[in-house]
Amino acid sequence: MVFPGMGPTGFADIERFATEVPLAWRLFAEADEALGYPVLDRFRRADGDYSEYAQVAFLVTCLALAEWAEHEALPARPGLCTGPSFGGKVAAAYVGSLGFADAVWMTARLARCVADYFSREHRSLVTHSFVRVDPGVAEEMLGELTARGRVADVACRVDRDFFMVTLSADDLPGLEKGIRAAGGLSLYTMRPPMHSPSFARLRERAEKEVLDELEFAEPRLPVISDHDGSLLTTGEQVRNLLLDGFVQRMHWPGTVEALHARGVRTVCVAGPDALFGRVPATTRHFKVVPVGPKRPLLAAAARDAEPRSSRVGESSAERGSAAG
Repeated sequence: MVFPGMGPTGFADIERFATEVPLAWRLFAEADEALGYPVLDRFRRADGDYSEYAQVAFLVTCLALAEWAEHEALPARPGLCTGPSFGGKVAAAYVGSLGFADAVWMTARLARCVADYFSREHRSLVTHSFVRVDPGVAEEMLGELTARGRVADVACRVDRDFFMVTLSADDLPGLEKGIRAAGGLSLYTMRPPMHSPSFARLRERAEKEVLDELEFAEPRLPVISDHDGSLLTTGEQVRNLLLDGFVQRMHWPGTVEALHARGVRTVCVAGPDALFGRVPATTRHFKVVPVGPKRPLLAAAARDAEPRSSRVGESSAERGSAAG
């Protein structure tokens, strides 16, 4: 089971799933209770792609889709789990290291902590993504910046030639020029930035203000680290994975290699995703089962369109499963 990193997610991307699929209703109602406010209503009115409410809604949507997939789309329950970047929060809940309410609370509190931190610290830093640049060339470009004492940290390695780099906005025009000269393509720039050794104080704040309030249980199935591909089997390891995400890069090709080495040949990507289930690093190694917010709606529509006679032979258990 793979939970994707969070990209720009608007309310319209999940509205129908969250309001028309019973499983999603239930989880959003539980999230409302955990936080004391209506998540979807606040998400609808929020500004920005990564608001507290967007992050909670993304978490809940991913978990609801994973549960739906286990009943409707997968031949067996997954034996391993991973979650690049933001997906690590979802993975912690899916494997039971955190209960659902605690995972929702943690996500909201971390979002507030990060927003407050970057309103005061590292205000010039951004994270820029680009593709089609040879790794050696990318290393040279970043090396030129670090040689001048500038921040230029690989935040995410998504594929062989797909990078996200944390650097000063002042240095971004020069980097973009180098990307174009190398035949590459700049994609987007994120604020606030992420995944850099420069954010050690943010890691400390997140631990003290948020994660110290939680207890992490032993996961019911192993988690593959998106930092170094290691196998995580204790609650403490899952906790450290979330904290280390502030200061360590996400390395998706290494995560893929670790999954493949452990015999994984099929991955279910549960959540709104336009990246991790589609990049060659994933598709070259696995059969990908994408389960996004539209899939349960399409499945329900297909069932409703079936002639009644074709459903006569369904058992009550099958009908109950389909309704879930």
